[in-house]
Amino acid sequence: MHEEKTTPRVYLAGPEVFLPDAREIGTAKVARCSAAGLVGLFPLDQTLDVAHLARAGQARAIALANEDLMRSADALIANLTPFRGVSMDSGTAFEVGFMRALGRPVFGYTTSVDDYRARAEQFRREAVGWMDGDRAGNMIEDFGLAENLMIDVAMSETGLSPVRSARSGMDIGDLLAFEACLAVAAPLLLSRSPRSRT
Repeated sequence: MHEEKTTPRVYLAGPEVFLPDAREIGTAKVARCSAAGLVGLFPLDQTLDVAHLARAGQARAIALANEDLMRSADALIANLTPFRGVSMDSGTAFEVGFMRALGRPVFGYTTSVDDYRARAEQFRREAVGWMDGDRAGNMIEDFGLAENLMIDVAMSETGLSPVRSARSGMDIGDLLAFEACLAVAAPLLLSRSPRSRT
């Protein structure tokens, strides 16, 4: 039986949704996906009609809508750039795990060139005096990875370790590393057999 090839759909995970220009960044990323032969899915929570709900209900509606959007996707590209601390955005980390558990390809990029250990050590030095949650005796992962090993390995098992941008500054809205990741991910996704989405 011949199965019709469909355009791969890619969930675009990352903390850009919190930026003032989130819509513009999402539009730019979707356009770049289209140029690469993919359908980009940018989870802009503000488009949901949740104003009539209490805050807990709003949160639930957003979470379930994003889960549904991920289920409709063939793969995920995640922005791993550190956000509000040493590591990537926690919601994005959940989304990486969600798609990995679904057995979908997971790709990622970061605008930080430093290993996780270097960032954690710098944070520990700077946090002395106001943050006591990470004492000097606590172990820090040291595997030469861009992120926590669970994130990094989820991506390398797909076939691509996280792309690190040569540009400094850790600007979460910068698209250089996204474009580099997309350039590698798109051919891999376009060469795969179609699958039925559930």
